[in-house]
Amino acid sequence: MTNQLTPFHLAVPVINLKEADRFYGELMGCEKGRQSSHWIDWNFYGHQLVTHLVNEMPRQPAPNEVDNKSVPVPHFGLVLPKVDWCELRDKFLEHDYPFVINPYVRFEGMVGEQGTFFLNDPSGNALEFKYFDDLSQLFAT
Repeated sequence: MTNQLTPFHLAVPVINLKEADRFYGELMGCEKGRQSSHWIDWNFYGHQLVTHLVNEMPRQPAPNEVDNKSVPVPHFGLVLPKVDWCELRDKFLEHDYPFVINPYVRFEGMVGEQGTFFLNDPSGNALEFKYFDDLSQLFAT
């Protein structure tokens, strides 16, 4: 396996494409790609995210405890440069968007120290956004 980063593709269920459009397009600022009446492709910071319309969302499993916080499982998200993480955090704060886990520094002073926050999109898909001051800590043990 190479260490070259390539875009990922992720398809997630949503129960309302208009709400997905407002969240991913208007609030997050993701560029819209191809679309139909049942799905929308998004440029998710250079990755391909597809929101697929479903009648109902799957049942969510119980969260997992990490750093004394209840982390939603499953979740997806991005590791961003700190400046981009702060800009995105501020967008959600400016819109009074509810966080599942408020922005904070996890594992402070330890291996893997990272800024993080969690939120749900309007359909309940959990997202995590994080940054590392030292990106070499991403896979540190």
